[in-house]
Amino acid sequence: MININRILNDHRLMRAVTGLSIAGFISLSDKFLQVFQESKQEEYHKALSLGTRRRALGGGAKGRLRTISLKLLFVLMYFKCYPTMESIGSILRLENRSNVKRNLDNLIPILEMTLGYTLSLPKRRISTLEEFLEIIPEAKDLFIDGTERPIQRPKDKARQRKNYSGKKKTHTKKVLIISDEKRRIGYLSPTRPGRVHDYSLFKDEFDPKTIPKDISLWMDKGFVGVERDFPGATVVMPKKKPKGRELTPYEREQNRIISGIRILSEHAIGGIKRLRIIADEFRNKSDQFMDKVMYLACGLWNYQLEYC
Repeated sequence: MININRILNDHRLMRAVTGLSIAGFISLSDKFLQVFQESKQEEYHKALSLGTRRRALGGGAKGRLRTISLKLLFVLMYFKCYPTMESIGSILRLENRSNVKRNLDNLIPILEMTLGYTLSLPKRRISTLEEFLEIIPEAKDLFIDGTERPIQRPKDKARQRKNYSGKKKTHTKKVLIISDEKRRIGYLSPTRPGRVHDYSLFKDEFDPKTIPKDISLWMDKGFVGVERDFPGATVVMPKKKPKGRELTPYEREQNRIISGIRILSEHAIGGIKRLRIIADEFRNKSDQFMDKVMYLACGLWNYQLEYC
């Protein structure tokens, strides 16, 4: 059985297992406990009203994950280390993969509600100018970039073509992320196949009327054409080398300065990819679960920035 007390007293080990600091884990576990208890009470009263509840609240088998710290450690360890269900089951003595899956299904929604309670989760949809301004209030610079996650090669040929990324030379899923200068992620797009271009994803998700003029949007060369299609937007982008000639020394220096500032978006994406479930080849088959994992990974990164 894993020694939770040793982890709680070893800063390096806590980071390695959960991705959070000791103080961050303790803070999150307090909020996790509150949401967990509220969820159980809601389930209890619902079952009472339906006449399907026979035991009192808290009755029944306790399971291996008896404390709230172990429950939170289990789900965070799955996200940070991304072990197989058999291996994490053996570490926590959960008997079999079915028990691991059942615990994940029960605890991941609790983690989502907890991160929502702390206002750490990014927005998923923006329909109006007001909603765009609410992404990260008071920010004057926003950094927009796409990122891809490797997936297992689909067996179906149509799905292979749909998910094959020419940039990564492998099968991937893609999302669009908007972050600020503090690396906080304010918006996460729906998960799309790896074949979709970054700029195509941006055009699908945003209407020109929703883009504010007084906020600078920092983008890379993958968004060439945005100034034409979004004339009201204030875009800062490196200059692309013209066909048949080189950039001037001044243009190269400007590109270097822009890239040095825009690297903050890469730092935000790198913060998410500290979780192996995001960086490694995704083994789970559900597209819905893949999208949920990315959503929670962004929430955990925002939580770390705020509380750790």
